[in-house]
Parts: sequence; C-alpha cells; structure tokens
Amino acid sequence: MIYSFMSGSVLTNKNNCVNVEQEYNFTVDGRFEKNRRIVIDSVQQQDQLRNKGFGEKINDIFFVEPYEALFLLYNNRLNLNHKNKLLDFSELAQIVLKTDESIFTKFLIYRDLRTRGYIAKEGFGFGLDFRVYERGEYQKKPAKYVVFGINEGLNLRTKDLKENITSIENMGKEGIIAVIERRGEIIYYKINRKRFEQNSKLICLV
Repeated sequence: MIYSFMSGSVLTNKNNCVNVEQEYNFTVDGRFEKNRRIVIDSVQQQDQLRNKGFGEKINDIFFVEPYEALFLLYNNRLNLNHKNKLLDFSELAQIVLKTDESIFTKFLIYRDLRTRGYIAKEGFGFGLDFRVYERGEYQKKPAKYVVFGINEGLNLRTKDLKENITSIENMGKEGIIAVIERRGEIIYYKINRKRFEQNSKLICLV
C-alpha cells in the first residue's frame, strides 16, 4: 500500500482569509513562567481567547501554547511579561527554541491556518500535528482534519506515514500534510490510500 498526495481545494483557498485586526480586536496580558507556560490570569481575557479558539484551562490555570503566544505577539495582541520585562516575538521564539527545535515550523503552520480562518488546536502526538476545525464548527463539532507538517526535502518513512494515517482515519478524520517550502510558503496535501506493490522505504518530498 502507498499513499498518494493530492493538492486539492482543501485548506488552500486564501480568498477567505480573515482580517486579523477585526477578528482579534483585543489585547491580553500574559506571564511567562519558569516551567515555560504562558499563563493568562484575567478571567475576562481568558474568555476572549477561549471564544476565538486560543488556550486551555487545566487545574484552574489558563494558558496558551507557545505557538499561540507567538501568533498573538506577531499580531500585537499579547503583552507578555517575563521577569518584569515585556518579551517580543523574537525573544520568546529564542527562549522556546532551546527546548523545542520545531517551534518555527509549528508557528508557520499555525499562523497560516488561523489566517485562513481555521481553528487549530494541539494534535494527537503524530509529530508536528494539529487538530483543525472546519470554519464555524469549533465547539460545535469535533475537529474534521488532522494536519501535520514537514519541511520540504525531508525524508519521510512510509511505515511511519502509514501508521499515522491509519490512526487518523480510524478517528474518522481527514489526514493532511502541510509542506513548508524553503521560502516559508505552505502547501497542503490531502492523503489518499491506494494499493499497489510494495513501495520504497522512504518518500522524499522535494
């Protein structure tokens, strides 16, 4: 069995991109903790973020993921305090990069999905993956897609790909690969399964 990659209409329409200034017309205050969590204390600001698909609340602590914080900083929607100093986008990215080498890839995919009007949340552990909700379905229906990213030119083992896609399909979701080109552009490929003779061990996306 091999997998074909088709660049179709899914997630590719940029004509419906959101206006960030209008869609996220608020600014929130956060603090960067020692455990590298970005915490939002204000209940009102928590509600603003939650209504737009940002953040999670666990054990009465509301926090946003680093890629979410980077998106908010990138769009001037977050004041992030760390040791009595406000961090900017570059400073937070450099801190997170020390423990997460894939943070820029996550940010690029997350920013692209949010700009296209999709809500993206933390994935299921397939690597650089996100649960992605169809427009207008967040908090109403389960995520429709699982998007996982790879960088252009990366060798991808078909065994790993097969296991991931099988798991995603068993969840009743559509698997999509987000390929980050060297220029930073992102192309989405919907994956279809086809049965052929045994494929080679590696697929190289070039």
